[in-house]
Amino acid sequence: MGLIKAGLVAASQTLADTWLEFFVCESIPTDVLVVRGKKQLGKHSSNTKGNDNVISDGSGIVVHEGQAMIMVDQGVVTEIATEPGVYKYESGTSPSIFSSSFGAGLKETFKEMWDRIKHGGTAAKDQRIYYFNMKELVDNKFGTQNPVPFRMTYPDLGRSFTVGVRCNGIYSYRIADPVVFYVNVCGNVTDRYTRSELDNQLRGEFVDALQPAFAAISATGIRYDELPGKQNEVKQAFETQVNPMWIEKRGLKIWSVSILSATVSDADMKRIQEFEDRAWNRDPGNAAATLVEAQAQAMQNAASNPNGAAMGLFGMGMAQQAGGMNAQALFGMAQQNQAQQPQAPQAPVGGGAPAADSWTCECGASNTGKFCATCGKPKPVVLTADGWTCDCGSVNKGKFCSNCGKKKPEGAPLYKCDKCGWEPEDPMNPPKFCPECGDPFTDDDIVK
Repeated sequence: MGLIKAGLVAASQTLADTWLEFFVCESIPTDVLVVRGKKQLGKHSSNTKGNDNVISDGSGIVVHEGQAMIMVDQGVVTEIATEPGVYKYESGTSPSIFSSSFGAGLKETFKEMWDRIKHGGTAAKDQRIYYFNMKELVDNKFGTQNPVPFRMTYPDLGRSFTVGVRCNGIYSYRIADPVVFYVNVCGNVTDRYTRSELDNQLRGEFVDALQPAFAAISATGIRYDELPGKQNEVKQAFETQVNPMWIEKRGLKIWSVSILSATVSDADMKRIQEFEDRAWNRDPGNAAATLVEAQAQAMQNAASNPNGAAMGLFGMGMAQQAGGMNAQALFGMAQQNQAQQPQAPQAPVGGGAPAADSWTCECGASNTGKFCATCGKPKPVVLTADGWTCDCGSVNKGKFCSNCGKKKPEGAPLYKCDKCGWEPEDPMNPPKFCPECGDPFTDDDIVK
């Protein structure tokens, strides 16, 4: 027994005239999950009784968009089709499955069931067809009667604490595996199976999954008041908690989750505000600003002291001394902390960070090469009291670099006595006479 695809749905009315019998379900209401297929007799049928529990060889079966069809023989699923189209039933062919959108999972489920009981290719006398609503089943409302624990995490502070969250929203789901749904949920229904028979159970299990889902969400640093704007993260958390159970037990799958509101009690809200205020004042600058504001308010209160402003200010001074810290000291700590932080290099006026080997030419242009890109002048030689600096970084006094052998650039007037070889401490500024031999320093003493 098996199905053979005969054409598209659009041709169902024309093909129906040629069939002995045919099954069709034009539309499934949004509140219905499963509908039993009813036999309709064709023009050439001789079956005047129209027994719905016997499907004649050559009968036609129509599957529309958003539907799935299964054929049940003696209580066992023998055929399945989730692709829209027109199918012809032939009792002499092998069982078949038409599904390109449900992957290997549905095929494995069907194969396992068929392997359990086989009828040797002989059609039984109790055959039924069921149509499943495969569309997204929307507007399933949920809400919490009691607060659900939610961990408020502050990773930058290394602290966290739990508050109670009340929330409400909506979710949607779809039938992911019609075979599992038929076997474990609806069975051989007489006419139809509606959502109302299952909604309370699903809603209860969904709410039970709130706590582990909230734990996963809070671990990512999301706050409870951010839940309405984090729909993707919320959906992923509920899919992780709900889908494995629903798919295995009922063949259902969470499709979307939307939290409309999330609130905490006034006591928890006060705890959050107090904690965040204390965290704010961990920074000395913030603590100083808070203290200055408190002192300003205290001065206003002191001015209205019934015993006189002097007594009020005296009490404020005593409280400040007892506190052991003042705003000026806190501001000093903040400045010290800021000074200890590494400072980012400032960009030049023209924009961009200065290069490490950049130099400024006499014409004012900034360059990084050996010659000025504007006027062509060579990069000036860096002169120090110890000599001249080569491009390789070595400091030298002679005519050649002692590290790389490069010749000393022009324009580096370094002096050395040509009589005795004495070298002044500052080669660029020698004395008028050599202290060793008395020879005057002239151009002849310049090291070229």
